[in-house]
Amino acid sequence: MGKVGRIFLGVTLIALILSIIAFVLENQQGVALSFLGRISAKLPVAVFVVLALIVGALIGPFLGVLTRLAGQSRRL
Repeated sequence: MGKVGRIFLGVTLIALILSIIAFVLENQQGVALSFLGRISAKLPVAVFVVLALIVGALIGPFLGVLTRLAGQSRRL
């Protein structure tokens, strides 16, 4: 990666970090979620959104790998 690529990566990461900080600071209102009859503790909106993003970031690649493996097993 060249110098320009590293600078672009650095600027992008800084922008991402600042966006996350702004999002968390702007979403401090407490909410309680109800899911399948269970009610969660009252936490800031940002906590639930960030948790959903993390879970999605973990599940997405896992499902992609499963799909790829299923496609490979059909070819054999």
